[in-house]
Amino acid sequence: MLEFVLPVAFTMVAIAMILNIYRLIIGPSVADRILSLDTLYINSIALLIILSLHLGNTLYFEAALLIAVMGFVGTVALSKYLLRGDIME
Repeated sequence: MLEFVLPVAFTMVAIAMILNIYRLIIGPSVADRILSLDTLYINSIALLIILSLHLGNTLYFEAALLIAVMGFVGTVALSKYLLRGDIME
């Protein structure tokens, strides 16, 4: 069953990433671009987890955790810059 589900999941996450990149480039506002970048981080985490399940290697879970932390910090910094115009107070 897993041999059938994993390629389908790879395909669906890849399509979602392509649509996120489209929104990142064409987004009508800066807030839409920040949101699409955050969603792109989440999709890359999902892709790494699926790859880890496919290969049976747990090293990719740590990489996904690092991407999650960096994505959160990046989203907070960009949102704070958008609201105030300055990151540090």
